Order: sequence, then C-alpha cells, then structure tokens
Amino acid sequence: MKLSLALGLLSTIGVADAFSTSPSFSPRVKSQLQMATAGSLGCRPIGIGSAAPKTIITNFDLEDVVETSDEWISSRTGISQRHVLQHEETIKGLAIDAGKQALDMSGVDPEDIDLVICATSSSDDLFGDATSIAAALGCKNAMGFDLTAACSGFLFSTVTAGQFLNNPSNMKNALVVGADALSRWVDWDDRNSCILFGDGAGAMVLTKDEESHGVLGYSAHSNGEGYDDLNLGYCGSPRMVATPGDGTTVSDGSYQKIAMNGREVYKFATREVPRVLNEAIEAADLTIDDVDWLLLHQANIRIMETVASRLGMPMEKVITNLADYGNTSAASIPIALDEAVRSGKVKKGDIIACAGFGAGLSWGSAILRWG
Repeated sequence: MKLSLALGLLSTIGVADAFSTSPSFSPRVKSQLQMATAGSLGCRPIGIGSAAPKTIITNFDLEDVVETSDEWISSRTGISQRHVLQHEETIKGLAIDAGKQALDMSGVDPEDIDLVICATSSSDDLFGDATSIAAALGCKNAMGFDLTAACSGFLFSTVTAGQFLNNPSNMKNALVVGADALSRWVDWDDRNSCILFGDGAGAMVLTKDEESHGVLGYSAHSNGEGYDDLNLGYCGSPRMVATPGDGTTVSDGSYQKIAMNGREVYKFATREVPRVLNEAIEAADLTIDDVDWLLLHQANIRIMETVASRLGMPMEKVITNLADYGNTSAASIPIALDEAVRSGKVKKGDIIACAGFGAGLSWGSAILRWG
C-alpha cells in the first residue's frame, strides 16, 4: 500500500542569481504553519546502510549532453557527479541492498522486524515497494507501506516509525528506507535540472527502547501554497473506450518532468530549515551547542552553507557527500549518514540534527542520538 503525505523533492537551481537572495531571517521565530512538533520517542537507531548504482555521470560527461561545464555546475551546486540507474535496473533493488546492510549492522533478525516504511516518490510499482522489499529481506512478520514526501520523506518516515514503536504495542523494530530514482523524471535536455539529480537508497533500523531514547525531538511542516514551485505532475493522454453511445474518454497514465522555481525554493529552504531545526532542538530540550553534527538533505551546497551560518555552526560539523551523489531525494540523508557512521566520523552517542525539505512544499527536522 502507499501512504501519501505530500509530494516533495528538492532541487534548487535554475537561475544562477537565485542564490544571491538574502531574505530577512530570525531563527527563533516559529512558523505559523507549524504542523507537528514533539519531544523524544522511545526508540533509537542501531543500523544504517546505503546503495547507489554503479553507473556514474560526471559533470564533464554532461558537457557533451547539454550546454554546461564542470565549473558552472560545481560552483552553483557543489555537485561533481551523480549515480544513475540504467534502463534495466530498479530502485527496489537498491533499497533491498541498503536494507540488508542496515539489518546486518543492527544485528536484528529480519523476522523480528515489525514495520517497513519505504520513503519514495519514484517507486518501481505505483502501488508501493515496501511490501516486496520486506519480503526480499525476509521480514516475514512486518507490516509495510510506502510514504511519499520526497526529500522530506526519510525524516517523515523516521518519525512515523518512531510513533509506532513509541506507542503501547507489540512492535519492537522498524526498518525505514529512503529510495528514489529521479533520473527517470528529469528532462535530460534541460541543463538546469539534469545536472542536479542522482539515484540511490538508504535504510535505517530503529529499535524500541523506553529508557535510552534516540529520536530526541522532531518538527514537521507543509504548505501546499508552494506547490507550483516544485512538482512532478500527472500528464495523461486521452483514450476513447467504446462504451455504448458516444463512448467514454479515459486517461492513459504518464507523468511530466520535474518542474521547479529555483529562486523560490532556495528562499523557502534557507528561511524555513533553520527554523524547523531550532524547533526540533528546542523540543529535544537541547541547544545548538549540544549538536555534534548537522545533516541536511543533500540538495545544494549553498543551502547547506547558509543554514549552517544561520545556526552558528561551522561547516566542519556539516555532514555532506553531495559532490559524489547529487540530489537523491529521500535517499540523501540516510546515504550520507551511512558513510559518516561507517567512516567513524559519527560515533555512538553523537547527536545529529537532521532536516529534510522539498516539494509539497514540505520540510521537517529530527534530532537523533546515534547508537
């Protein structure tokens, strides 16, 4: 089944001077569109994994595809390359690989997983991939569903899973997957969008723990008035069905390419992300000084620099792998976290302030304590 909270992804350039905009900002002013903010949940993250396609397209490769250059792309986005699925490959396959890694690290038997949530806006099956991912991993006892909130999707799914584990129930372990293949939905003739996106999957295991909480606080928002700034709309073609009389015109399904207003998305992200992070940090009864690492959706390096600056955090404390992967939507946060954990950068007990943001418009933050 598929649970749709909001269609969201995030890409942020299109107009070069979009990044010179500096809207007035007060990080302690809460958004009037506040949707859900609360403190700790009785669970903690204990396993992480990720997977990306073997095929890599570099900025230099794209110089032969559209009118662009490595310098133009990297200076405006921070991206040097992106991994993409080839025609015969599937996003579900990447999700399964990432889930297996996360389960192996956690030490949890797949049959002890009670819940599988797949955050995706580009599933192989329009009805949802979570149940087949669970089956492939041997999670025979798990309930599974997809959640669509694109670049906010992994954090929305983490909080959703945490709510299941936090409530009085028999659920003890959850697998949260973020997986997207947005290379399928970009216009490869448009130099403003084809440079941004890559494909990938990440997964995290949460386990119930009523004493040592690992989801310390969260905040989530959406505002549909910004829908036109970033979307991937339905685009069907008419088909006549020969029913009695004049027949019935139905729609043969398909979708358009990703559409975005880079200037407005940049302004939205740099305005709302620091606020939602502060809301979640406050809900966790912490201060910015308690945060060891800042992990943002990997959309654009200029957004990360601006958000870090407005929070008063040095870039040395910002986790990023944007240069190597591009924008992988719901997969970007778990892929970056996986690399940081496995490299030894993030250690057990470290506090990570995470934020996702994108289409819908939607945005959210979760404060995690690792391990």
